[in-house]
Amino acid sequence: MKINVKDQFSGLLALCFAMSMILCGGMAAAQNGPYHVETQWKIGGDTGWDYLAIDPASKLLYVTHGDHVLVIDTATGKVKTDITGLQGTHGVAFDTSGKFGYISDGRANQVVVFDRKTDAILQRIPAGTNPDGIVFEPVTQTVWAFNGRSKNATVISDKTHQVVATVQLPGKPEFPVADGKGSVYDNIEDLSEIVHIDARTHKVLAAWPIAPCEGPSGLAIDKQHQRLFAVCDGKMAVVNASTGKIVATPTIGNGPDAARFDPKYQLAFSSNGEGTLSVVHQNSPDSYSVIQTLPTKRSARTMALDESTGKIYLSAAEFDPRPAATAQNPRPRPSRVPGSFEIIVVSR
Repeated sequence: MKINVKDQFSGLLALCFAMSMILCGGMAAAQNGPYHVETQWKIGGDTGWDYLAIDPASKLLYVTHGDHVLVIDTATGKVKTDITGLQGTHGVAFDTSGKFGYISDGRANQVVVFDRKTDAILQRIPAGTNPDGIVFEPVTQTVWAFNGRSKNATVISDKTHQVVATVQLPGKPEFPVADGKGSVYDNIEDLSEIVHIDARTHKVLAAWPIAPCEGPSGLAIDKQHQRLFAVCDGKMAVVNASTGKIVATPTIGNGPDAARFDPKYQLAFSSNGEGTLSVVHQNSPDSYSVIQTLPTKRSARTMALDESTGKIYLSAAEFDPRPAATAQNPRPRPSRVPGSFEIIVVSR
């Protein structure tokens, strides 16, 4: 019998962390995990925010921030560039040539092309209504912008910057991922499904229900083992990307918006609006253990992962106490403290 030392070590590591969570409990267990908050970069600004993305070539951090996109030097935590002239930004994607980046400008119903060396805007491409999640598909060299209100995806050629297809979806799309082999996957939030799309033919091949995961937002992928990680309130649905079968549903924090997977450490992450980062270890492709619940900050629900360093970046801000509910406003939202926007850096 051949003994896989790597698998045994991974399983032992997960067991040790799981035991520490049980024995230590709460905050103490979180501090015993592999991750900690390294620093916080005070950025400022009073607009809202959405996705963050790391440029794999330059290692610059792109942060959508209302009507502009901040470009941050991750070595210093300082803003290098501010891409302005936008209306309501959501996501950023990068091509494989290192030349172009793409911003989904939801309020303008456009995808904005920029030069990654200068961060200058090069072109504005009409999309569907409210483009939100965005991903680059390397096999077909296309950009996919998923339009929240028109419930479709706009497919754009990286070579010509022209729209080559519009793919109708069964419901409201959220965050997409590509497997690097010609497939694109996307959460359908209002139906609690994941759609599997053939990037070559622009056809929806399947729509997989992912209950008990309801209203999925963030989506990540383990390309080696073909596993998808969809995050919902309190649950992460781990889905076989070939069959659509749910293989695990580890418990995570509440109010998640983003998910990431680190192939080096075989860890899936969920950034939760309640103010935690859930760290889930992949014991095997079909077995998962929560090894850490790291306190971050309430509202830190979107994130980026730099796979080369293992560092995680989260957007957050301070908020005033929630006002009392009234008949006219039964679910009032707390006000954001002016100038409190920041990036939280988490590392091993």
